[in-house]
Amino acid sequence: MNNPPDLLPTARLYLDDSHCFETDARILAVQDNALAFERTCFYPGGGGQPADEGCVRLPDERLLEIVSVRADADDVLWHVGKEATPQDIVGQPARLFVDRERRLALTRYHTLLHVVNTVALRDYDGWITGCQIAPDYARIDFKLEGFSPALCAELEHKVNAVLTQDHRVMHYYVPEDEFRRREDLLRTLEAKPPVIDGRVRVVEIHGFDAQACGGTHVRSTAQVGQLSIFRTENKGRINKRLYVRLYSAPLAL
Repeated sequence: MNNPPDLLPTARLYLDDSHCFETDARILAVQDNALAFERTCFYPGGGGQPADEGCVRLPDERLLEIVSVRADADDVLWHVGKEATPQDIVGQPARLFVDRERRLALTRYHTLLHVVNTVALRDYDGWITGCQIAPDYARIDFKLEGFSPALCAELEHKVNAVLTQDHRVMHYYVPEDEFRRREDLLRTLEAKPPVIDGRVRVVEIHGFDAQACGGTHVRSTAQVGQLSIFRTENKGRINKRLYVRLYSAPLAL
């Protein structure tokens, strides 16, 4: 289905504030059970992190449960509800609410995987070949030679050492042409980060690492917790899959 000609790209509030969980917004379009707004705090998924869930308070005060969010080719974010909504609410105000606890859990795991992939690349020449984040665990795949239980234990120890050091996590933007020249900002051999308005977002763990990323993150590594690699799998001769889980009480978010 084509978008209305005057429908502009959605402003993504989470890019500048990963802890933005609610906002007022105007309803710009309705397509069956999906709604578009001029701005949103909902993350549409990417980089292994699933889309946010939550709800929207419609103009009649009814709460519409949002089960997914998707970005279309025009960079419009569509908030998919559990039921269809009428067209006559277009142009009216609404209130958006992200499931806060779920977002925070995904945010912790996304930041954790940044530390894991940096240590794996720096110390073991391990390039990411895939990852998937859930609220209670994550998995990450590496092209990694010489994998062993001893290497796995060493990786876990090194990652936990970084997490306890309370590195500040921040973000900034670089022009697309600079990103193309900066191989140090890449962690995967396949997927590329999104380019929005000719810029690429960089997430930096101060004093440790910087990499291109469009996802949500904590403000400090001390807010992540501690890592346990609870399962590994061989996905090919040199492709290894690690399942990771967070434990211990991190600093409050």
